[in-house]
Amino acid sequence: MGKEIERLIEIVAKLRAPGGCPWDREQTHRSILSCLLDEAYEFFEAVDENAPDKMREELGDLLLQIVLHAQIATEAGTFDMEDVAKDISDKLIRRHPHVFGDTQVSSSTEVIQNWERIKKKEYGEARRKYMVDDIPDALPALFRAEKMQRRVAQVGFDWNDINPALDKVEEEFGEFREAVASGDAAHAEEELGDILFALVNVARHHKISAESALRAATYKFAKRFRFVEDKFREIGKDMKDGTLEEMDVYWEESKRNNL
Repeated sequence: MGKEIERLIEIVAKLRAPGGCPWDREQTHRSILSCLLDEAYEFFEAVDENAPDKMREELGDLLLQIVLHAQIATEAGTFDMEDVAKDISDKLIRRHPHVFGDTQVSSSTEVIQNWERIKKKEYGEARRKYMVDDIPDALPALFRAEKMQRRVAQVGFDWNDINPALDKVEEEFGEFREAVASGDAAHAEEELGDILFALVNVARHHKISAESALRAATYKFAKRFRFVEDKFREIGKDMKDGTLEEMDVYWEESKRNNL
């Protein structure tokens, strides 16, 4: 495995070298940021499909992005792939004292609490004065909400069971209805955000990823709508000329077909 990693690093270095690939030579950390995100989401999709071959391929694409960023840094003299690997290895050892040290833990909750204490000590107050300071703004909104909720739960800012969380969803729905009835669009948007945040909390209490659940629901919707489109093609009718009632008949058929 080490030889193949070294081979990949050499290939990327050659692509970036004089006489290499013009496109690769033009890239900067910022110009390829979207590629890193694209590859991460393609790996998500492969996991959702439970496709090992696709997962392997997408992890390779993701690794390429990491090696490419490291190569750009190597050329700038700031760090290299060896530094990246050393930093993460050292961090894993520091943050797992129950594995590499003498610390005793009895649950994954204690592991997370230790991790956060060590992390805070490493970064210091200047980097994270408040508990939620280092949660990236750029995270997908549902992911960020879940991470924030998990973070504050570590100090007890959380309900002990799901019932109050469900009550909160109902409360937020009521406030959203009032905002819509008032005609205040900005207030309605705010209350809708509160509903989503509360639903993420319900999902978290059930150990469900809200992001994954919504992605799966959207995927299911796409399959069912494709079925509806196919049905309209079969009868030779443009969907624009169809009625909602007609579409709903095919939609229900797609559900009966377990799509």
